[in-house]
Amino acid sequence: MPHWLDLMLTSLPTLLWAGVKFTIPLTLLSFAFGITLGLITAVTRLFGARPLVLFARFYVWVIRGTPLLVQLFVIFYGLPSVGILLDAFSAALIGFTLNVGAYTSEIIRAAISSVPKGQWEAAYSTGMTWGQAMRRTILPQAGRVAVPPLSNTFISLVKDTSLAAAITVPELFQSAQRIVATTYEPLILYIQAALIYLALSSVLSALQARLETRFARYGGMLEVNR
Repeated sequence: MPHWLDLMLTSLPTLLWAGVKFTIPLTLLSFAFGITLGLITAVTRLFGARPLVLFARFYVWVIRGTPLLVQLFVIFYGLPSVGILLDAFSAALIGFTLNVGAYTSEIIRAAISSVPKGQWEAAYSTGMTWGQAMRRTILPQAGRVAVPPLSNTFISLVKDTSLAAAITVPELFQSAQRIVATTYEPLILYIQAALIYLALSSVLSALQARLETRFARYGGMLEVNR
């Protein structure tokens, strides 16, 4: 058996375990919290009081205007200087959540804004409150518009979690770095890590395509029923 193949087979369980234990949970939790934060931020910017709108705009401006890696360093290495101590996973989770929240808020805000005003009027004419109109009429339609870019954000997040290695989270990429430190085979190990990320992204892309097809059919049914 070639040396490179033997090394890849030997290291594969370690890399996969790191992915299952850290990379995947970090991705799922960050996206779930981030999209919730994004929805709150988007609704605040569209319908909130002016002080809240200004705060939401400031948050989005800061997060979108600074590198994710710098944000992670500020949270993990910077906050201890003011007495806030976080373990590596928690710091990464907060950093990715804030980052995802800022970007998804723009996606959701644009999707909500794309729903015709007539849909609001139709909802109100049936006796719905603002909250009921948002939940039952506006968000389902905005969701069809937001699904593709939100899916792309999720796929990008899977790859971005490799940055957590910089703050000592033992996820997939840092596990590869640790193996490299003992085997001195960076090319083989980093290619293997890249292939695992590629496999994850490919699976998610296939799921995204199916999800978009389903939403397209749902949208077509809505148009026929109108």
